[in-house]
Amino acid sequence: MAMNNNGEQLKTKLTFDDQVIKKIAGITANQVDGVISLDGNVFSELTDRLTPGSDSTKGIDADVGEQQVSLKLEATIEYGKNATQIFKEVLGKVKQALKEMTGLTLVEFELHINDVKTKAEIKNEDSSK
Repeated sequence: MAMNNNGEQLKTKLTFDDQVIKKIAGITANQVDGVISLDGNVFSELTDRLTPGSDSTKGIDADVGEQQVSLKLEATIEYGKNATQIFKEVLGKVKQALKEMTGLTLVEFELHINDVKTKAEIKNEDSSK
């Protein structure tokens, strides 16, 4: 507990919206080599086509408590890359980012690979946008 100017105890509490935790995880995961994108389900894919901009929280579910976080991410990775290595790197970086930025502890983490894409597929998608 903190003390205010009068020497009295001041009740304090820092909390985070689920969207903040999702955004930290999304930005961090997208920086890992081999992660092409974080993806949602069919409905969020349809929404993306109808709305402009990118959503760094897409494909992420978060359960945020007062001291702990549970995350599930859905990702597309690059064909030929080692999925186990990508998983370990995403886990390590997301865990560290959450701890450094929020003080929260990651207690459960799931990375679901829902697609792989070749460099040619990635290039074709980028040029069609």
